[in-house]
This record gives sequence, C-alpha cells and structure tokens, in this order.
Amino acid sequence: MAKNSSQPKMKHELSLLDGTMLVSGSMIGSGIFIVSADITRNVGSAGWLIAIWIITGFMTLTAALSYGELSGMFPKAGGQYVYLKEAYNKLIAFLYGWSFFAVIQTGTIAAVGVAFSKFTAYLIPAFSEDNILFQLGFLKISAAQLMSIFIIVLLTYINTKGVKSGKIIQTTFTLTKLLSLFGLIIFGFVALKPEIWHANWSNAWDIHNLKADNTTVSLTLATAMGAIAASMVGSIFSSDAWNSVTFIAGEMKNPKRDVALSLGLGTLIVTIIYVSANVAYTGVLSMHDIATADKDRVAVAASHIIFGNLGTYIIAVMIMISTFGCNNGLILSGARVYYTMAKDGLFFKQTGELNKAGVPEFGLWIQAAVASILCLSGRYGDLLDMISFVVVIFYVLTIFGIYILRKKHPNAERPYKALGYPILPAIYIIMGLIFCVLLIIYKPQFTWPGFIIVLIGVPIYYISQRNVKKQDEALTDN
Repeated sequence: MAKNSSQPKMKHELSLLDGTMLVSGSMIGSGIFIVSADITRNVGSAGWLIAIWIITGFMTLTAALSYGELSGMFPKAGGQYVYLKEAYNKLIAFLYGWSFFAVIQTGTIAAVGVAFSKFTAYLIPAFSEDNILFQLGFLKISAAQLMSIFIIVLLTYINTKGVKSGKIIQTTFTLTKLLSLFGLIIFGFVALKPEIWHANWSNAWDIHNLKADNTTVSLTLATAMGAIAASMVGSIFSSDAWNSVTFIAGEMKNPKRDVALSLGLGTLIVTIIYVSANVAYTGVLSMHDIATADKDRVAVAASHIIFGNLGTYIIAVMIMISTFGCNNGLILSGARVYYTMAKDGLFFKQTGELNKAGVPEFGLWIQAAVASILCLSGRYGDLLDMISFVVVIFYVLTIFGIYILRKKHPNAERPYKALGYPILPAIYIIMGLIFCVLLIIYKPQFTWPGFIIVLIGVPIYYISQRNVKKQDEALTDN
C-alpha cells in the first residue's frame, strides 16, 4: 500500500479560466488566418464564405454543449476515449485512441507546426518551405519542416515539467491572441471599403468555383454540395480541438462544473471571432483577393490593407503567437488520452506512468515523435483532409453515445445535461454524417487513407488484448 501512495499523481491545478483558455487556444491556431482562401475558391461568394463558418460554428457549439453532459458524468482524464468506452465498448474506444495517436492529435500538431513555420518564413525567409536543406531520395527536407519539429520538441519538453508550466504558456498566449484578433476585427471594420463591401455582397449567394484568373465555374446542386463539404474541411479543422479540456479533466480543480463551462465559453468565443474576422475580410478584400492571397495568407493580405506595410509583420507575429499557443494546448492535452488507454491495458505500458511532476512524460515524447514524422510530409492541406474526416466520424459516435448512456444509465448523476436534447444532438449527427459522405464522394483520395488508418486499429486491438490475456494468465499461474 505504501508503494502505491508514494507514486506520482495528477495535480488539480487548472481553473475555469485555464480550461476556457485551453479550449479557445487549442482551437485558434492558423486556420482562421489561412483557410478562407480555399473556402472562397470553392464557393466563390461572401455569403457562402460566412455561411460555411456559421454552419461550422453551429456544429461546434452543439457538439461542445452535448459533451458537457458526458464531461459531468465522467470527470476524469481521457475525455472522449472514456465517453466512447462507457457508451460502446473498449474496441470503439481503442479505435478512437489509436486514430487520435496516429493522425487526429499528432496530425493536428504537425499541421499547426507547419503553419507556424510558414509565418516565421514571412519574417525570416531562411525558414521558408522553399528552402530545401537536403534530400533523402524522394524526401525533401526544408527549413520549415525542421522549424516545425523544433517547436514541437520544445513545447513537449516544457510540458514534461508539469501541468503548471503548460497552463502558464497556454493562458498567456491565448489571452494575447484573443486580444490581437479582436483588434484586427475592430480595425478591419474601421477600414472597411464601401465599394469592396458592396461588390462582395451584391451577389452574396451565387455559389461557384473561383479561379486564379478571376473566372468562375457555375455549379450544379450536386457539385455545390461537394464544394460546401470541401470548404468545411478547412473550417472544421480550424474549429477542432475544442474537446482538449475533456482530456485533462483529471487535473481540473472542479471538473464536474468547469469542464462543461469551459467547453461552452471557449467554443462560443471562438465562433464569434471566426465569423467576425471573415466578415471583416470581406470589407477590405475582394473575393478574388481572398481566393488568391499569397500562400493563402488571407490575414496578412487584409492587415496590409488595414495597417499598411507594418501590418503584415504585425499579423505574422500574431499568427506565430497563435500557432505556438495552439500547439502547446494540443501537446499538453493529447498525452492524457494515451495515459488513460495505458491504464486500460490498451497502449504502451510506460504511457500509463507519471513522472515526478505528475505528467505522462513518455506519452508526451511518443506523441512528439509521431507529429515530427508527419511534419516531414510538409503537406498542410493533405493533413487537413485526413484529420477532418476521421475526427467528425468520432464526434458523431460520441454524441450518439449520449442517447445510449441515457438508456444504459438513466439514473446516473448528470450535473449538466446536453442542451436541446434530443433535437440538437440529432441535428449534429445528421450534419456530421452528411459531411463525411460528401467527403467520401468528392475527396476520396484523402478520406479513404484516414478511414484505413482507423481500420488498422482493429487487428492491433485484438493483438494487444491477446497479450494482456497472456500476461494475466501468467500472473495467475505464478
């Protein structure tokens, strides 16, 4: 007994503010500054650009408010993995945890790291993705990729020193970028150009593909649906990671109350910022300028109009702060899932151990290793497509789990109940399924690899369970 009591334990050091900053900070990375260019190329009009962000915001808020019920029922480390295990079984939970490790969390960390490098290169061209340092066969290694890996390793090291170190970075950087984004939006409206605004909104609901030469391609109903789904890949990625606070529930001071509140407050703040920022873009940039922004840096193009030459450097620094803080939140929270999986015998045993600072250090480092490997792909867009498809599948399964748990455990304590149940969660499930089906039809080259990664987890699960069974039998024999 003495041995167990002396083992390191997770520390309850995170407040409601810390949780809200983790939600907001993990959501706001690079997407809001970049992906509007691709959305505009797909849908071609101001109305549909804003509609994509509003639809995504509605889905995100609905999902977050639904998760509030689950977080109150299971206020412990692991979040979504735990919810899936309780609603379904260990296999479904493992497939989520495996996908989380293989592509969802690690892929997001890699994508945000690549984005950090893109904007660092705006200030220091030597770090450009075009600066190829060496080549290994077909693999080209750029300065941007090495910078991405360096940031991931640095933040991982900081987070091995304890949750307090991670939360200080998270809260500081998130508050900084929230204030900066509000400043950009306010000055954007002040600098609004009436002729550009009128041109953008005169045919706001004329959906079409917008080409680089300013020509348009009209869409049928079927291709318009595909364009909307393709557009939402970027907006969903930009709004993802809102569930990060559920992973670190075991380190919240009052998890039954504060996890749900953090989810609601954080996603609401970000949704307001995202929609407002895009409305501001349409007031200073033509749709063509948004669609053809250099390297998709829409925020840089907008800030150049708003602030002049100095503004582009200000926004680049702002985005570096944003992506740095975002990756800190992703890295901090991710390893807690592997920790809980290891406790269930479904992951490397070492990931279920805490270091002297009370954090799962081994889990942090293997997460960093996989994310660094993904950084070498250097393909920001490819990562978006794979992540968005897989993550929405598991969001749908988790929210459907609310219905299952209401049947399985009708009398369980629920400090917070899903808002609008059963209607709002059902709407999310339907929208999520439509999104996934449209991606399979219109972007199969990226969605199928993500789906295959999930399926690879099936044999891995049964192999791991067989090994656990053998270990249990050996202990029984002894």
